[in-house]
Amino acid sequence: MNRVSSVVSTQTRAQASALSTNKVLRNTYLLLSATLAFSAVTAGTAMAFGMQPLNIWVTLGVYFGLLFATMKTQDSAWGLLFVFLLTGFLGLTLGPILTAYLTFLPNGGEVVMMALGTTAVTFVGLSAYALRSQRDFSFMGGFLTVGIIAAFVLGLVAYFFEMPALSLAVSGLFVLLMSGLILFQTSQIVNGGETNYIAATVTLYVSIYNLFTSLLHLFGAASDD
Repeated sequence: MNRVSSVVSTQTRAQASALSTNKVLRNTYLLLSATLAFSAVTAGTAMAFGMQPLNIWVTLGVYFGLLFATMKTQDSAWGLLFVFLLTGFLGLTLGPILTAYLTFLPNGGEVVMMALGTTAVTFVGLSAYALRSQRDFSFMGGFLTVGIIAAFVLGLVAYFFEMPALSLAVSGLFVLLMSGLILFQTSQIVNGGETNYIAATVTLYVSIYNLFTSLLHLFGAASDD
């Protein structure tokens, strides 16, 4: 009798875990879709009003401030407000970048669409693989953390010392790191390692944002002009 009860209890826990995982996954993709749409609106607004690029220190200060606030409030309704403030702000910063590509590159529209399409295909492909295979990519966590920090520092060096070759290398590195981060985060949701859909959304959004801007840089550099 005890053995039967143990089996039933195990099955019940497994079902509850599966339901919880599906809920986190569903809420994450719904919120991610909403934040991407909101970012598109803020980017379009920035372009329409001819917004100039923000100072890099202002950009980093606001970004990390909003990121910290989002993580601190991820278990409350305030987290939803801050995640939209964060993604909306990143959309604003994207507006001047898109304007520059469309203005100064003869094939700027083509470059932007190539970067957008490649980003979409990469995200969908990697997410589908992680979901279908259900492999555990948690072993990548440490490597991704170190790699992202190193790439961020190298990016600052390339920016301040005006080193185009290093900047391109950093963009290539970010493409690989963000692809890995998409696999990692999706795997965390599927395998129960991530139970907060706000935190999961922020990670996936930042991955998509950095993947898109890095591809934009690489495709732009490879264009005729």
